[in-house]
Amino acid sequence: MKAMILAAGLGTRLAPFTNNHPKALAKVGDRTVMEWNIRYLQSFGIRDVIVNVHHFAEQIEKAIADASGWGSNVSISDERHVVLETGGGVLKAASFFENEKAFVVMNVDVLTNFNLTKMIEFHERNAPIVSLAVMHRTSSRYLLFNKENELVGWKNEKTGELKGSRGKAFAFSGIQILTQEFIHSIKREGKFSLIDAYLDAVFAKQKILGFDHTGDVFTDIGKPETLAAASSLFSS
Repeated sequence: MKAMILAAGLGTRLAPFTNNHPKALAKVGDRTVMEWNIRYLQSFGIRDVIVNVHHFAEQIEKAIADASGWGSNVSISDERHVVLETGGGVLKAASFFENEKAFVVMNVDVLTNFNLTKMIEFHERNAPIVSLAVMHRTSSRYLLFNKENELVGWKNEKTGELKGSRGKAFAFSGIQILTQEFIHSIKREGKFSLIDAYLDAVFAKQKILGFDHTGDVFTDIGKPETLAAASSLFSS
C-alpha cells in the first residue's frame, strides 16, 4: 500500500515558526513532524510515499533529500504555483496511486500511536469507498455518522453550520483510506477540500465509514501550545 502526506498548507496557526518554515519541519523532540509521519507509515509496512509541497517547498525537498527519505521512497507533488487544499492535492497526485486499489492519506500535522493495520483490515472487510479515522474528543468541527457508522454530515460547532444530516459526532483524525472508486467519482476540479468531496459522495449515496480509535494517543501539532505538548507524548 502507498500513502500521501498532506504538507502543502501554510500552517498559519503555527506562526511565528511558519513565517520562515513549513509546518512539516516543526520539531517534536529530535525529529520533524515529517520524519515522525514517514516513520509512522514505515511501522505499518508503507514505504512508498508522496508529499505535496507549497509553503517553503524547497525546505521540505531538501530535508527529504538530506535524509534519503528516512529509508522510504518519497516522491514530491509540486503545488508551488497554487496550493490546492486537501482534495485538489490528492487529485493532482492521483497518478501515483493508479495501480493501487486503496491508499492512505494523512495530514502532516497529526501524531498518533493509532494502529493503522487495524483500520486497513476494517476497510478491506467492509469495503467502503473511503474509511475515516475518527475519535471522541473536543473539536470545533465534527463529522456526523448514523448507527451503522456511515458518514451522513458535517457540523461547525462555532458557527452552527450543518451540511448533510445530523448524527453521532466524532472528531476527524486527519487519516483516511481512499479507493480508486472514490477518486474517479470526484466531480470537483482545482482547489477543494476532501471533506466537501466526501459529502458529495454521501449525497450520491456512496458509503463512507468512520473507524473509531478513541483511546489512542493523538495530537494535532497545528498550534504552538499543542506542538510543545506533543514533545511529552512522543520522543525519538
